[in-house]
Amino acid sequence: MSPKPQTSSTLNLPSCRPAETVAAGAADPKPGDTVCAMHSTAILRGQKAVEIIHNGLSYRLQATRLGKLILTK
Repeated sequence: MSPKPQTSSTLNLPSCRPAETVAAGAADPKPGDTVCAMHSTAILRGQKAVEIIHNGLSYRLQATRLGKLILTK
């Protein structure tokens, strides 16, 4: 049995908006900063977990049954 080929896709990012329009509770952006926000459903695309490559390292973003997100290395 041959290993399953690894597939990857590119995620289209939303347009950015000024920090003042981001919902309260965000990580204290300064006025004038640009913050890109997107729904977790757009990132997960119906999957329970996705792999994120950042600076050459692989991370796993996972949604729990309680609706929380976990990011692990």
